[in-house]
Order: sequence, then structure tokens, then C-alpha cells
Amino acid sequence: MRIIIIGAGGSVGSTAAEALEGRHELIRVGRQSGDIQVNIGDIGSIRDMYRQTGKVDAVIVAAGHGHFGPVAEMSGEQWMKGIYHKALPQVNVVLEGIPFVNDGGSFTLTSGVLNRDPISGGTCSASANGAIDGFVLGAAVDMPRGIRINSVSPGLLQNSVERFRGKFPGHDPVSSRRVGLAYCKSVEGVITGQTVLVD
Repeated sequence: MRIIIIGAGGSVGSTAAEALEGRHELIRVGRQSGDIQVNIGDIGSIRDMYRQTGKVDAVIVAAGHGHFGPVAEMSGEQWMKGIYHKALPQVNVVLEGIPFVNDGGSFTLTSGVLNRDPISGGTCSASANGAIDGFVLGAAVDMPRGIRINSVSPGLLQNSVERFRGKFPGHDPVSSRRVGLAYCKSVEGVITGQTVLVD
């Protein structure tokens, strides 16, 4: 399969790349690195990416961010960062990519643990994750030509513990291997409309 991995150089996207490499042709995409550069917050940049790749069998999106901070101190604009910088860009990758994904292909988006196991200051990310998982559930029934769509929802990754030290009390970090297998399940398996949890 020809597989686009957006965010392939990041802590989550690299798990997908490591799990799938060797069996598939991977097109690694990043904002400033990789085989192709893309800003998924820009529709024109997404369109340029697909023009460069041409037809593919699968698209994985493991990119996006939001605001972290107490809800009582958060503005509506800060809350919307999760929508504009995580949820909407991933949705746009799907909407723009449908014509470029082969029959029976797939999209795999990335949400996260915070909409089911919240932490202090994580409201924005929890909201974006819920939007992504909801989009996947709803879109699956309307996808054309047998195209499947899923999301992977990983817990705190072992390779991110230092970066988020103290922010995820009581969370048991998950291995990169298990997260990578979740992407394999979505891409190489038969499920659709599902959120693959990695806790």
C-alpha cells in the first residue's frame, strides 16, 4: 500500500511509521520535514500535498495541538485552538483527500485520551478529541467506494512522559509498540467508524 503519514516525525506519528515500514510504501509528511511538507491548517497546502502524492491507499493524520489551561481562565478563542489546530485540520485532510484515496482505502485520524480520562487544564484537547471521534463515527456511514475511516486514541505515550511530567497523574504510559499496532489495525484491518483505544 501507498500510505501518507502526516506528522510522521512526531511522537505519535513515528509509532505508526515504525509499525508500518517495511511492508508498505510510506510517504512521510511534516510541517517542516519529511518527503513532503504540509500545513494542515491551510486548505491550499493540503490540496498541494495530494497533488504531489497522487493516488494513495491510506492516509494517517497524527498532527495537531490545542490550548492547555484551567477552564475558568480560558477564553473562547483559546478553546477554539483545539478545533482550529487539531480537529478541523484533520477533518479537512479527509474531505480534501477522498478523491485521492483508492477504492477500499482508509483514513486514520488521531484523537487522544483526554475526552475519556480528563486531566486538569485539558478541556480544550478533550473537546477536540471528542470532535474527531464523533466525526469518524458519523462519516463512516457516508464514505464512498468502500473507503474506511477510524481514529486512534492513545493514552500518554512513554516517549512523551518527560514532556508532560506531572500533568497526567495516575496515568499508566502506553508503549510506542502498542500505539503503532493500533494504526496497523486501522490501516491493514477491516474496521470502520471505530476509535481504537490504547490505554
